[in-house]
Amino acid sequence: MSNFGFGFGLGGPGGDGGDGDPNPMGGMPFFAELQKMLSWSGGPVNWDLAKQLAATTLTQGGSGTSGNAIVSPAERLGVAEAIRLADLWLDDVTDLPSGVQSIESWSRTEWLDKTLPVWSALCEPVAARVVAAMSAAIPEEQVQMLGEGNPLAGIMQQVGGLMFGAQVGQGLGGLAREVVSATDIGIPLGPAGVAALVPANIAAFSEGLERPAEEIRLYLALREAAHQRLFAHVPWLRQHLLDTIDTYSRGITLDMSALEDAMRTIDPMNPQGIQDALGGGLFAPQETAEQQNALRRLETLLALIEGWVDTVVAAAATERMPGAVALREATRRRRASGGPAEQTFATLVGLELRPRRLRDAATLWWSVTEKRGVSGRDAIWTHPDLLPTADDLDDPLDFGDKVMSEQDFIVPDDLSDLLGEGKPDDPTDPPTS
Repeated sequence: MSNFGFGFGLGGPGGDGGDGDPNPMGGMPFFAELQKMLSWSGGPVNWDLAKQLAATTLTQGGSGTSGNAIVSPAERLGVAEAIRLADLWLDDVTDLPSGVQSIESWSRTEWLDKTLPVWSALCEPVAARVVAAMSAAIPEEQVQMLGEGNPLAGIMQQVGGLMFGAQVGQGLGGLAREVVSATDIGIPLGPAGVAALVPANIAAFSEGLERPAEEIRLYLALREAAHQRLFAHVPWLRQHLLDTIDTYSRGITLDMSALEDAMRTIDPMNPQGIQDALGGGLFAPQETAEQQNALRRLETLLALIEGWVDTVVAAAATERMPGAVALREATRRRRASGGPAEQTFATLVGLELRPRRLRDAATLWWSVTEKRGVSGRDAIWTHPDLLPTADDLDDPLDFGDKVMSEQDFIVPDDLSDLLGEGKPDDPTDPPTS
């Protein structure tokens, strides 16, 4: 069976494709399905195939946390209570008001369905560049041999969409078995204002932590609710993050000489051969100085988002939750290391979903809180130009002083004037930890 995971048979003696059949290929489901998939015309990624493979991944492995478990009413109630309590705790440690408009509990399939529109926007810029490069790399002698109306370019576009659909589908299926919430990877993947947890994956994450299930769920609810506050009440952040990813993706370049050499030997009707080439690094992005700078900006922004969440969650949970310190370290390690599915997307899109400098960013936000208070810390999000840079993360303890001396930064009396939102009725003291 190929890595595409179709599992289609090729027929056999005595089947519908046997002697005397007017359509010898009719008994070969693989060819019928391949023809259907190659007819995709919806863009550079065959999303029909991607969804099919992701769904297949989720249904393999049986029931419970190893499969695509259905969320029970008790789990939905537990998630709703955890997120409501988390929002109350966060009121004490940040000026940003609640960003939760509704609460949902997702199965793995529901996570896939709810986040697919954002994944489409993230993956298609790179896919379009690679598919176009595949068509442009067709050897001149093949073009001349086929003459005008050369169908090979169209075939390569279809096969490219098939190839990316397979890769994205496998990656999404893997991620759907790992993520614990709508914002778990630091990017707002779900609908705006919807705070969501994935109970099946929370159960898998909980294994070996030796903490009560309710405590682990509440800690992860704090992280989800904190992400929702940040993306809901920093108006420019969501689009700025997606634009930063898009800028990085669109700047990716390929080794055209290697691609042209490979196109002389790749059979465009053999998708498996093309996928093997992808796995072998044929379509790996080439690093340029511009791309390295773009990646640095992206990694810094992801780290600042995750560091802020880490800081406010620690402030809210440390004095209230016995296992807060252990859970903080467990989530830090998980986010910093990434899983196999995240590595799939790093290979495919050149996009690192994990914040490499999470600890530095958390130290910076803690230091700013100590020196400038909660309002001083949260007001830094009022404009992207106020955010720390990668160089600031090199000396995170000094950033609070730098903000005041170099930018003459003044905290407004009402932070909501700049954020365009209502401020909580009872402002609270800054955290002491």
